[in-house]
Amino acid sequence: MKPIMGYKRSDGQYGIRNKILVIATVGCANETARRITEQVKGTVFIPAGKGCGQIGDAVEITKRTLTGFVLNPNVYGAVFVGLGCETIQPHEMAVRVQQVSDKPVYSFSIQEEGGTTKTIATMVPLLEKLVVAADQLVREPIELSMLTLATNCGGSDATSGLSVNPALGVATELLVAAGGRSILGETTELIGTEHILIRRAKNQQVKRDIQTIIGGLEKQFERLQVDIRGANPSPGNQKGGLTTLEEKSLGAIMKAGHATINQVVKYGEITTEKGLIIMDTPGYDIESVTGMVAGGAQICVFTTGRGTPIGNPIVPMIKITGNFETYQRMTEHMDLELSAIITGDMSIEEGGERILSEMIAVANGKRTAAEKLGFQELAIYRNNEVWGCDL
Repeated sequence: MKPIMGYKRSDGQYGIRNKILVIATVGCANETARRITEQVKGTVFIPAGKGCGQIGDAVEITKRTLTGFVLNPNVYGAVFVGLGCETIQPHEMAVRVQQVSDKPVYSFSIQEEGGTTKTIATMVPLLEKLVVAADQLVREPIELSMLTLATNCGGSDATSGLSVNPALGVATELLVAAGGRSILGETTELIGTEHILIRRAKNQQVKRDIQTIIGGLEKQFERLQVDIRGANPSPGNQKGGLTTLEEKSLGAIMKAGHATINQVVKYGEITTEKGLIIMDTPGYDIESVTGMVAGGAQICVFTTGRGTPIGNPIVPMIKITGNFETYQRMTEHMDLELSAIITGDMSIEEGGERILSEMIAVANGKRTAAEKLGFQELAIYRNNEVWGCDL
């Protein structure tokens, strides 16, 4: 197997990309942050979906996720830029990161600097120095055990649970056997499979945690009198041949293979165990992947039956389909086509080995379809924020 080459971080982790983030902590700072990244090549703009007017758990979820972005092994350093009067304060976020990491992290307030133009003038020279420093790092050999994989499926159809999802499950098992880590998320798509998952739990605590996240979600739907049908399975899922949530869930959990589940973590929480991890993420693909990236994943494998163009600004996303018609229609967005599993010309085990080989190639610098297109979708989950009333 070809060795992986990565960038060593001071905390002993290794990145497979070497990013410098410019993170807006509030929507009011998005345009300023974007203009800064346009002036400094080698920096990545991380937009804020909100950052102000947030209440309850949504505040901590946002802070935890933003912190996780900077702590991700693919990140060399970061700058937080905010307006100055928002809920999610840039200086607070910088301190939060500095308490657990010695990565270069800075913060700026547009109000304190005296406007966008002055903020940009102050930040650009600093970021230029960070880019030069990051460019001095040289890749070095690392073990497969240092990889954390985010798994996700989106735009699933009837081929997904029969081909690419079980093939990804084989890749997950190979990675876990090598001492690495794989994250399974999308809690809405675990509903109906909890009896299967708890049999694979490492211990009683993990069993309880699996039951808590799935059972708790179902209770929320009941309390809010929400019918999940229409969202899961989505109209596209149904058009692709998936008829029930349980049917979709049984295919979705195949991404995890048959490995023991060692830990269940909150959205955006950094994992502490190796092996197979479940993260409590929503079914919306972009939010789900975002949480896993904050949890430490350096790479994502995204399976799809109907096709999707999305990428991520922090990790490379490998998109795979088992539907040959989809591959023909969406070639520019696909990295691997495994429809031979459906026709019987490739085994699931062979498909899993191909996925792992592609992961290693991408870890060593091969650009994914999404990276070539510059697609960098990102969204932080916000739970049950209260607003509006019936008139």
